[in-house]
Amino acid sequence: MKQPLFIIVAIDGGAAAGKSSTARVLSERFNLMHADTGSYFRALTAEMLRRGVSPGDLPAVRAALADMKLATRIASRSALIEIGGRLIGSEIRSPEVNAAVSHFAAIPELRSVLLEYERGQAAVARERGFRGLVMDGRDIGTVIFPDADFRFFLHADPAERARRREKEGERDAVAERDRIDSSRKTAPLACPAGATSIDSTHMTLQQVIERMASSLAEALGQT
Repeated sequence: MKQPLFIIVAIDGGAAAGKSSTARVLSERFNLMHADTGSYFRALTAEMLRRGVSPGDLPAVRAALADMKLATRIASRSALIEIGGRLIGSEIRSPEVNAAVSHFAAIPELRSVLLEYERGQAAVARERGFRGLVMDGRDIGTVIFPDADFRFFLHADPAERARRREKEGERDAVAERDRIDSSRKTAPLACPAGATSIDSTHMTLQQVIERMASSLAEALGQT
């Protein structure tokens, strides 16, 4: 018996480029499980800060990582990360986490832990009966799922992305985070070779969604 088609969609880009908002809508439209990897890095950052660990103290970072048990909790179509059986809440959007997350994300050991966890979300999506997985982040199409069925790279003017963050009630140094994420030695932020690059500076969220959705609909026979 032929297995039903299961697709993996990778959406990469800088802060406030519209990755997660787009991925959430695509997950609803096509019954895909959504994995927001930015929230995973933020959750680990919040947990490190809660434990009093700084990104410059590598022995403490390694000890904390060895003590963290990661699991997945499904809420609607979102794959949420649990650390020690606990969901990390609104603190992942705090100014402290905003300031520290790119520094923690540059640590190879932390990225290695999340690499295994993130790749495991495809199996979770299959087990839960989804038609696929849509994962957004900064290295999905280059490192996590380089052979994803669809790879998109969203970018926008830094001033526009900062404005979007302020509209959400947050202050986020998007240009500085991009600089750190793009220059780190391990899995830097970059447009994957062969990915569809979309400049969302002057596009509405709906326009970005429809641009991606047309490709997915054709693959899933929903044209």
